[in-house]
Amino acid sequence: MDVFIILAVIAVLGIISKNAAVWIAAGGLMILKLLPFEQPLNWTNQYGLKIGIAVLTMGVLAPIALGKITTVNLLDTLKSGMGITAIVVGLGVAYLGGRGTSLLTAQPHIVTGLLIGTILGVAFFRGVPVGPLIAAGVLALFADTLK
Repeated sequence: MDVFIILAVIAVLGIISKNAAVWIAAGGLMILKLLPFEQPLNWTNQYGLKIGIAVLTMGVLAPIALGKITTVNLLDTLKSGMGITAIVVGLGVAYLGGRGTSLLTAQPHIVTGLLIGTILGVAFFRGVPVGPLIAAGVLALFADTLK
């Protein structure tokens, strides 16, 4: 019963904050939990993060596939301060995402706090839900001092 209460609270927070990804995910997990067998839920637990990252990466790369970003655009990126800074920031975010993945694997209960913080940030500070991986990566930087 606790599972449904927690997922329902997360779904409601997602609705309040107008974060469709959160309420759809929480609702989908509640539906999977209602199934008489656990295989889909176990499969989601094992592969969901990898599939989600692949779909997200496809979304980011779609402008290349559509021809909206050309080789010239990519080379111009290397010639500007903003482009080089974007590359450095991208490296940092990828590093944080990797640290976040490790933290979430080791301590999956942290996800709830990260989601609640993200939802509150979206709802009350007009933030953008960037996802729990980066938030977990930032948390991982401070995790040793927080213990």
